[in-house]
Amino acid sequence: MSKRILVIRLSAMGDVAMTVPVLKAFSLQYPNVKITVVSRPFFQPFFDDIENVTFFAIDLKERHKGFLGLLRLFSDLRKLDIDAVADLHNVLRSKIVRTLFALTGKKVAATDKGRQEKKELTKLEVKTISPTKSMFSRHGETFEKLGFPLNLENPTFPEKAILSEEIIAIIGKKEGNWIGIAPFAQYESKVYPIDLMKQVIDGLVENKNQKIFLFGGGDKEIQLLNKLQNQHENVIVLAGKLKFKQELEVISNIDIMLSMDSGNAHIAAMLGAKVITLWGATHPFAGFKPFNQPDDFCITSDRAQFPFLPTSVYGNKKVAGYENAMRSILPKTVVSKIKELINYTSP
Repeated sequence: MSKRILVIRLSAMGDVAMTVPVLKAFSLQYPNVKITVVSRPFFQPFFDDIENVTFFAIDLKERHKGFLGLLRLFSDLRKLDIDAVADLHNVLRSKIVRTLFALTGKKVAATDKGRQEKKELTKLEVKTISPTKSMFSRHGETFEKLGFPLNLENPTFPEKAILSEEIIAIIGKKEGNWIGIAPFAQYESKVYPIDLMKQVIDGLVENKNQKIFLFGGGDKEIQLLNKLQNQHENVIVLAGKLKFKQELEVISNIDIMLSMDSGNAHIAAMLGAKVITLWGATHPFAGFKPFNQPDDFCITSDRAQFPFLPTSVYGNKKVAGYENAMRSILPKTVVSKIKELINYTSP
């Protein structure tokens, strides 16, 4: 049986975060098997607390750039005595690496992303939709191909991080409920309109016993977050104030994350928080619903008004007439859901 499995998942933050619950389950169910995760250096903190998992930082700018770089990557990884490869990315770059391992006699398996089912789900016509297989299940199947069936039910999550004095100086000690809000996403079609998000925040701030933390990055996003903060004492903009690992520590302590269909949703889910997601052009049926979250935590745009939805798997397609799909999600619906989950008590 394999003693060390190489796991490849590069890609975007949310995609990498989605591998964490799967690898956590694997480490508990197969404690005698070592895993080496190959990903971008920025994502290493995701895996710090998983037993028997080590991290290999790929250098796509220099050493591992281009085809010759992939040969060097293969050479570097061979030194780790790899027995099998789980390609959770399944793109050209990872296919080359796994093929090189296969040519040396190693067992390899790749995640079937279900591209045809997703194409059917997002075709631009009035349609009846049904869920496709989750990416978590698909990754589990990849390990099963290698001889390691996984049970992803009854997951365990890391302990809440102990916050440093540096973090506490910025956000204060935990008292009452902490709500995270991550209002941005890579594509505009997945972003809840800022004026409506302001109404959501205004509907939550009346309870002074809870704090709202706003997540984002980059100068433009920070400017928008400062507008959303709107001088409310219990709303704190975290963007630009903490290092990435510190943000993860804060997220591990929040009670609820309100997020778009984006990386922050998957980070909060992997850390065990309740995650409410808002969906525009995309839809949880494409398999990207955050881990271990009930269906009713996903608030989707109105398909009666916009019957072609979902129109995209990743949100990168623009469809004329569907620019305002997310406006069909009313702020009061979002506020009511959050209040329901935190047992909100009016002051």
